[in-house]
Amino acid sequence: MTKEEIVAKLPYGDPFLFVDRITEVSQTHIKGEFTFKDTCDFYKGHFVNFPVTPGVLLLECMMQIGLVSLGIYLLRDKGFDLRSNSTVAMVENEARFYKPVFPNDTVTVESDLQYFRFHKLKSKVKMLNEAGEVVCQGIFSGILKPGDAES
Repeated sequence: MTKEEIVAKLPYGDPFLFVDRITEVSQTHIKGEFTFKDTCDFYKGHFVNFPVTPGVLLLECMMQIGLVSLGIYLLRDKGFDLRSNSTVAMVENEARFYKPVFPNDTVTVESDLQYFRFHKLKSKVKMLNEAGEVVCQGIFSGILKPGDAES
């Protein structure tokens, strides 16, 4: 499975897709990028005259790259298709925020697998800004379950 195929299999679309590209992927690691463009609607009101990317959207970006994209790769031979026959849900996250992300900032998300069993994926995920500084990091887990035909 190519990096482009992983992104194509994500069950998100504009304006809620927070993955531009996957740059690395293996059985235990994934790395990807996203640019928070200044044209995003949420910047109009979060904070007036000083737009900052909402933390919940940083978490979503981290989940989309660090868990869902990695899960798609790990389940690539199992008929896993989030767009039609499978489910995904965040179970828990423990994140700490260190730096803001502003309009037009490009972030890099890196995720290292801790475990994947019984449909639960847990990873150590961090987001870096363009200067290589940690924006936020934490432990994330989610359920990635193939549809009934594949269970």
